[in-house]
Amino acid sequence: MGDVLAGFHAAWEFESDSVLIRYERGIRTPKLFQALGERRVPLTAIEAVTLTPGKRGTVVLRAEPRPGADPLMEAADGQLKEGSDPYRLALPAERATLAEYYADELRALLTESGPAERHLVPAPEAPRQFKAYDAKASFDGRTVAFRWFWTGASSAKWKAGDQSFPVGGLTGVEWRSPEVFEGHLRLLLRDPAEQQAAQADQDPAAVVFGLGYGPVHESLPFAAAVLAAVRAGGPPAAPAVPAAALAVPAPRRDPADIAERIRHLGELHRAGLLTDEEFSVKKAELLAEF
Repeated sequence: MGDVLAGFHAAWEFESDSVLIRYERGIRTPKLFQALGERRVPLTAIEAVTLTPGKRGTVVLRAEPRPGADPLMEAADGQLKEGSDPYRLALPAERATLAEYYADELRALLTESGPAERHLVPAPEAPRQFKAYDAKASFDGRTVAFRWFWTGASSAKWKAGDQSFPVGGLTGVEWRSPEVFEGHLRLLLRDPAEQQAAQADQDPAAVVFGLGYGPVHESLPFAAAVLAAVRAGGPPAAPAVPAAALAVPAPRRDPADIAERIRHLGELHRAGLLTDEEFSVKKAELLAEF
């Protein structure tokens, strides 16, 4: 096909075997779209196309991805708000006839349906990182690491120490949107006995969101990248090893990480969650780690 259909916040380019979705970068564009940039969706990953009336004089063209075909949508598990759906293209109502033409053309090329045996849409690339309420989470493509914030992590997590999880030791990822109560990202461990707590704020294999931490446009692509790596397979790895249990002496803290923790401490102090004395004591303890 090779044609382009431009709508609000995105443009779809139709090819014979895929749809290339390019998202706009603008102040009104959902941050998730800006983070994704563009995505090429193979037609084998789509099972249906719909065109429905939208709000305020618009129509909505949507591609229905097959279950399991897209790691981003699998991780989201139906929790994305309508306006942040990356498979949804809103257009002015006067372009409904043109949108219907492209919908029909696209439907004629679809040949697959039902759950996909593997991911067909590329996942967001590693390395990735984001700041949760209680930790800095990072993923280099092979290992997920959680480095706890003293001022946010529970005593159980602080006692367990910073965590490192090889992809081979995981079976999946549980993402709960930061826009709902008890939002979190939890790694599902291959050995169920290692999953230490049901509550995310007590589980060293999970980080919690809240108060602006773990936003969708950062934590969801992170979860999708990890999930894709897990689904790609690989030999099982040893379970997570707490930093405190390593035999070799731990290296000194990264100054940038300490500075980040002090900044987080200052936010809690300004919010009235720490007294002046508590703030001074904890800041001094962090500075002592340089």
